[in-house]
Amino acid sequence: MLVDEGPRSSAAAVFDALGGEYEKAFAGSPAHRASLEWLLERLPEGSRVLDAGSGTGRPTAAVLAGAGHRVLGVDVSPVMTELASRRVPEAEFRCADVASMPLEEESFDAVCVYFSLLLMSRAEQAAVVRRLTRALRPGGLLVLATVPLDVEDFEGVFMGQRVRLTSFAAQDVVALVREAGLTVLSEQSVMFRPTHQDAAPEPHLFLHCRRGPGPSAD
Repeated sequence: MLVDEGPRSSAAAVFDALGGEYEKAFAGSPAHRASLEWLLERLPEGSRVLDAGSGTGRPTAAVLAGAGHRVLGVDVSPVMTELASRRVPEAEFRCADVASMPLEEESFDAVCVYFSLLLMSRAEQAAVVRRLTRALRPGGLLVLATVPLDVEDFEGVFMGQRVRLTSFAAQDVVALVREAGLTVLSEQSVMFRPTHQDAAPEPHLFLHCRRGPGPSAD
């Protein structure tokens, strides 16, 4: 996925540059589609869903909005937000940082976090997961996908864009969501090759979680 090279770019700059190329590379993931099906099978009709790091809106927001759910997509990239607004007009999209934007507690039935934490520090990732958990109603669902590698501030190139990647080993991702007040209902680990000339196979971890009845950990 990454090769060692160059200084860090901000997440917004990286995904502004990638635009629709990111969708072409990743939207065909069978595991991502299966994860969305898992969520659809459990969501009440007309649920309110937050898509944190919504990208172009496809597949996540498109699938959920197409099933009749009320989707708010949030992304730091203006280019991605504009693409999503055009491609998935039945959902709402905002260009904002989910780590700091106002989020009412217990206001969503589900939260999706598909590969949107990897350019944050470990402390930031943990804080965002806690924040998103608090935004879930008790009993609400959170689906998180990441690349489960034990790396911190790794300097490299992703689809031609310079980045610094931080992630956790799989068992530490599970510990992180549990510490936030979530119960892991199921998990899936797969290898996926993005549809991009410079991409190599990469491990993907999907966690399907539920918020408990009490308040999440701060």
